[in-house]
Amino acid sequence: MKKTILALSVTLLTFINVSAQSPVKDIKFGGRIMYDMAVWGDSTMDNAGTEFRRVRLYSSGTMYSNVKYKLQLDFANGDIAFKDIFIELNKLPIQGNLRIGHFKEPFRLEALTSSKYITFMERGLPIALSPERNTGAMYHTTFGDRLSFQTGIFRESDAFGNDKTANNNVNITTRVTYLAMNDRNKLLHLGVANSRRKNNDKYYGFSSRAENHLGPKLMNIEFINQVKDVNIIASEITYVNGSLSLQGEALQTTINTEIGQWNTPNTHQIMSYYGQVSYFLTGENRSYKNSLAGFGRVKPNNNYGENGWGALEIAVRFSAIDFKENGSLEDITFGLNWYLNPNTRMMFNYVMGERTNGSELDNESGITSENAIMMRVQLDF
Repeated sequence: MKKTILALSVTLLTFINVSAQSPVKDIKFGGRIMYDMAVWGDSTMDNAGTEFRRVRLYSSGTMYSNVKYKLQLDFANGDIAFKDIFIELNKLPIQGNLRIGHFKEPFRLEALTSSKYITFMERGLPIALSPERNTGAMYHTTFGDRLSFQTGIFRESDAFGNDKTANNNVNITTRVTYLAMNDRNKLLHLGVANSRRKNNDKYYGFSSRAENHLGPKLMNIEFINQVKDVNIIASEITYVNGSLSLQGEALQTTINTEIGQWNTPNTHQIMSYYGQVSYFLTGENRSYKNSLAGFGRVKPNNNYGENGWGALEIAVRFSAIDFKENGSLEDITFGLNWYLNPNTRMMFNYVMGERTNGSELDNESGITSENAIMMRVQLDF
């Protein structure tokens, strides 16, 4: 409790102090609340739970026209964690921007899009294998209105952005995107990315639920004391035509382990991917911000209570993790989003997950099924 009060005080004082002292200021202060409810299980669905999925406060802005910052803290589950904590230098002698601190590595459109604006309550299964926030430095720039480039060097960090034993611990992540079409309500976004990763402990592992954060982990993979390095290649595509949106991404993760039998390197490959389609029944469309931030806020044509009912969006997604050595995890998720106004949304998801082969939860047939009915009430300001 004391830590929570201290963090809130620091955030508020920072906002007030910067606003008072900066002669050239563009300062913002906001946050988000996401409250989830779910029931899940096999055919009986006899589990139920609720949680505050995200409770965040942030301050961001620009000082003296060429220095940006962001300070974002999360208080979900009664814990405090750093999210985006960075300083960014603009108007460099060379074209581009330099960001230093704790933030998302430039990898995958869905991962870079804020949780406030993603189509489903949870990101697709590939998020389990994707690098997210870490501490490091990133250079990013755009060439014209279509081509963007981002590259950075990162360290594996804890919830407070620290990595106090960083020997030989370097992750290099690079992403290139191309906006092939951006004409009024039509958009075509293409991108590729690569991340080369290495840590001190020669360890690599991941776990995944069935796109239900309250549910159990159905897949848990670990390589202990044997990993030389990991390489992840990703591709992304999004097409928007008015109210219709199509999006898909695919990842290939290659784990290189120590020299094995016959003096040959051992390699293990994991494929993960998703494809989704969404449609606004009330005529709105997804708004594209930029390559590094992905998609942004949906603005209903008529807000709820202003002679209207807000915006309604329906969506479906298939996603999978395929690890031939240890089985697979697949999900089909149906979604309904009700945007009461640009800042308030209610989300309804129905998830059908299936884990095959190798899971500790497998039944006699080698298949574990989990279905979930989920609801979220979301507000951001």
